[in-house]
Amino acid sequence: MAEQSTQSIEVDAEPARVLAVIADFPAYPEWAKAVREAEVLGTDDAGRAKQVKLTLDAGPIKDVYTLEYDWDATGLGVSWHLVKGQMQKAQNGRYALEDLPGGRTKVTYTLSVELALPMIGLLRRKAEKMVMDTALKELKKRAEGGE
Repeated sequence: MAEQSTQSIEVDAEPARVLAVIADFPAYPEWAKAVREAEVLGTDDAGRAKQVKLTLDAGPIKDVYTLEYDWDATGLGVSWHLVKGQMQKAQNGRYALEDLPGGRTKVTYTLSVELALPMIGLLRRKAEKMVMDTALKELKKRAEGGE
């Protein structure tokens, strides 16, 4: 199992708003710069995305992959894993939300990626941290009402 990277950020929005942004996959290309396309392939009984095909273009990293999502019954998180990918052998991730006073939310993002091509662990962790940092900042901006 690949090592995990974890980062957190505080967002000036309630957890329900943050989770709504996370769950709105068709809108990802509007605010997540590396995501070119996001197609919901299937939904769960509650109508939330179960499988999503993503087209990623982050400069030197380009991939088309499918993730499967598992939404927390509490409404305070979502986990996912890779179903299939071109450049990735595995991906496991999670957004965990913590309700803070004043209508704020702490978002903790955990990510583990295993690429099809070998990569030195230090470089892989650096890439994960860059992806996570960008994703959290973009999520914060979108959830707080920015575009």
